[in-house]
Amino acid sequence: AFLIKKIILCGITASPPNRGIYKSSLGATKSVDWEYHNDKIEVIRQLKDQKNYIIGVEQTEKSCQLSKLEIGNKSIVIILGNEVNGVSQDAINLCDQVIEIPQFGTKHSLNVSVAAGIVMWEIYKKLNL
Repeated sequence: AFLIKKIILCGITASPPNRGIYKSSLGATKSVDWEYHNDKIEVIRQLKDQKNYIIGVEQTEKSCQLSKLEIGNKSIVIILGNEVNGVSQDAINLCDQVIEIPQFGTKHSLNVSVAAGIVMWEIYKKLNL
């Protein structure tokens, strides 16, 4: 829905072929490229070497609000963590920018798929596609 070129999966996560993914993806596994890698840090370093702009989505001391995200005309990589531990500090250290989604109320955590959708929508709006 947002012109995503590729999804890179790392760590403990389901990857195709998996019944649950096929059920929820509704065919997206056939139209969006994906890869699986064991070592997230190695992948992030490779993506940085390819001149991608790396954005981590996490609540940190140095994160800025999603609305303050400045992307310019760059190839963007979004780093999302797992739903229990978030994005690891070693991955955060490699990010060009760390953003957080404003949250109100008593719970300050979102499902990773919800967070991904919110961030992709904001980037899509900023690109004026």
